[in-house]
Amino acid sequence: MADRNDPFVPDDDRLREILRDGKRVAVVGISDKPDRASHGIARFLIGQGYEVYGVNPTLKEVLGRPVVPGLADLPVTVDIVNVFRRSEAVPAVVDETITHGARVLWLQEGVIHAEAAGKARDAGLAVVMDRCIYKEWLRLGNP
Repeated sequence: MADRNDPFVPDDDRLREILRDGKRVAVVGISDKPDRASHGIARFLIGQGYEVYGVNPTLKEVLGRPVVPGLADLPVTVDIVNVFRRSEAVPAVVDETITHGARVLWLQEGVIHAEAAGKARDAGLAVVMDRCIYKEWLRLGNP
């Protein structure tokens, strides 16, 4: 259940909607190392039928799919930008996300930047902060 006191954790109905309707996901900070969370979650999302796009300026391919240096390099507009970067990198990712036109900014567990999240929300994006997309998907029972 979402924490009603946290402005960056939507209620369960909104989370279900985000996970049900957001079929194109950019994984910002994707890793080619199978033991990293970004790699495992990308693999999971692909297995659930999501279109997953990797974003990492140091990689060319992950999970047999091309990886681009930034959101501006994606061939399509994604619905969800799922961020696996250090918290101090979030403001730049938010600016890219707003310019890109995504509808949802999802900051993984441990990725916290209230000011940048507020900027994203003020720009009209739904924001989920400090939550794991995989754990929420499981908790909500295959939204």
